[in-house]
Amino acid sequence: MYKDYRSRRVTGLNALPFDPASNNDPLHFSSSGGPLVTECPPLENTADNTKKRKRASLPPEGICNMTMDSNSMTMPMSDPNAWATAMNNLGMPPIGITGQQLMPDFDPNLGMMAGITPLNPMMPGLGMVPAPLSQDVPVIKEIIHCKSCTLFPPNPNLPPPATRDRPPGCKTVFVGGLPENATEQLIMEVFGQCGDITAIRKSKKNFCHIRFAEEFTVDKALFLSGYRVRLGSSTDKKDTGRLHVDFAQARDDLYEWECRQRMLAREERHRRKMEEDRLRPPSPPPIVHYSEHECSQLGDKIKDDGKFAEAVRVLLTWLERGEVNRRNANNFYSMIQSSNGHIRRLTGEKSQHEKEMEEAKDKFKTALAGIVAQFEQIVSVFQAASKQKAWDHFSKAQRKNLDMWRKQAEEIRNMHSEQLMGIRREEEMEMSDDDMEDVPDSKDSEDSGVSQAEALKEENDSLRCQLDAYRNEVELLKQEQGKNQPIRSEEDNTHSQQLSFLQQALQGMQKQLLKMREELKQREAELEKSLEDKQQLKNQVQNLKEGLQNLQNTHAMQEATASTVVSCSQEKEGPTEKNPPSPIQSEREALLVGIISTFLHVHPFGASIEYICSYLQRLDTKINPSEVEALLSRLPCTFRQELTGVGASLEKRWNFCGFQGIKST
Repeated sequence: MYKDYRSRRVTGLNALPFDPASNNDPLHFSSSGGPLVTECPPLENTADNTKKRKRASLPPEGICNMTMDSNSMTMPMSDPNAWATAMNNLGMPPIGITGQQLMPDFDPNLGMMAGITPLNPMMPGLGMVPAPLSQDVPVIKEIIHCKSCTLFPPNPNLPPPATRDRPPGCKTVFVGGLPENATEQLIMEVFGQCGDITAIRKSKKNFCHIRFAEEFTVDKALFLSGYRVRLGSSTDKKDTGRLHVDFAQARDDLYEWECRQRMLAREERHRRKMEEDRLRPPSPPPIVHYSEHECSQLGDKIKDDGKFAEAVRVLLTWLERGEVNRRNANNFYSMIQSSNGHIRRLTGEKSQHEKEMEEAKDKFKTALAGIVAQFEQIVSVFQAASKQKAWDHFSKAQRKNLDMWRKQAEEIRNMHSEQLMGIRREEEMEMSDDDMEDVPDSKDSEDSGVSQAEALKEENDSLRCQLDAYRNEVELLKQEQGKNQPIRSEEDNTHSQQLSFLQQALQGMQKQLLKMREELKQREAELEKSLEDKQQLKNQVQNLKEGLQNLQNTHAMQEATASTVVSCSQEKEGPTEKNPPSPIQSEREALLVGIISTFLHVHPFGASIEYICSYLQRLDTKINPSEVEALLSRLPCTFRQELTGVGASLEKRWNFCGFQGIKST
């Protein structure tokens, strides 16, 4: 059963009833506001008191200067340390009688002064439980006198009492070992010194639960664990007990802690959101809608190189919004045309940057070659110094340094040489790729295939020459190594490294040679295939010519038969009108009509005159588009011209209508 104690507040220190800066009377600690100290006689330097309390005897000066009783405690104003200590414990700056500051190094934030030992908060008359100290500092527990009971400290040699894990947000403590005659007023009197108590639930089995207003007061209450309690001066078992204070788990404490954690989480989320909003880049300005005025301004911006990127973004937004219609289509066309005009500028800038990059590469390669040459000279200096003529004149330490320096120089030289060789190898690969890209496709022309094959053969020959040169160098190095045996093992290592580098280069050249051979075989196979395709095309053209010749012969025979019949009918019926002239004037035109009819027959939707001419120019490059269009115009029953598309996409297409024309003629 809980009782609410929020209206009452028990404090450890009472306010001073006078102004210490202006009063010269001795300092009194009155117990009018509820003394927490039991009645005790004044201290006297007698044998009985010495035996009972087992304390060292005080000098006569201490007895004269300090007396303690249940109602007052005095100290002389002539002792600045005691006066400053008392004011420091009260949280006041220490000031003397005349107003001067007693301690210049007083820190009001800390409430402590250097050089002054603070008062023990457990001394009689103060009634204050200290805050929990560090585990490293030993805690000295003393007797605590209350109004109706006395608390005796535990044996300092015993280990500290065991406690459970502290629950989150714990404000409630379990207190066991209470005397059987203990009351709630006694519990309030003992634990009220730790802080404000909100509720007490006492059990009949000598334990209770105390809930404080603040979390830090729980640590002060744990300080009393292990104390022995005695009610008054009674020695009855029901009036004594040993306190055991431990953390208690309460739903109210957990609920308040969770609410506080949620509030802190909300504050943290709000703080992060504000920080993100502050660091978020500003949104781009909104794009205006299309208007004639904005269109004219945008056209000027598109033509400006500096404002082109921003203007193109606006144009893209307008196109995606669907601002284009029949009335402003010309404006959009002009803006798109202006945008297309920047392609040449961008291409020029790209080529300029590529040129600068190539120049930088050449400059770097030249500088690297100079550095490698200087490294070679340094290595040559070390090799000359390593010869026996000069080597014998150096001391042992100098020889050691020379060996170390020579090894370092050779390692750096080899590293830079590898880098330079890699750059040259990449350039050779790029040059070979460029040569391969420059060679045109050889499917349509026999001459282009032959030129590619010749180029590959020349490149193959050059690679063979390089490979032979590398082999000769390797053989020369082997011969020199066999003739001139090196004196030291370091020279062997250098030659072996050079041999390994040359072998790697040789292997690379062999791989490249094999690759070029495979490419040569592929190109030869492609050339044979292109020759076969060309022969097939020739056969198809020949077949078409023969078919067209047969058609012309058949047509001529039909015309002769028709003319014979007509002449006979004219002789019988009399003179008639003359036949109109034929639109086909030569065999070449008849051949073109047949090929165009076949081409348009497989294009049911028609084809433009440019498309038809591009197909015919594969057979004969001398064909003129105007000649073809005039021929098609002379045959309206066989070919019909139609207009397709709308607006800017309007296009003229020719269709084959011979099957419909034969019915009408």
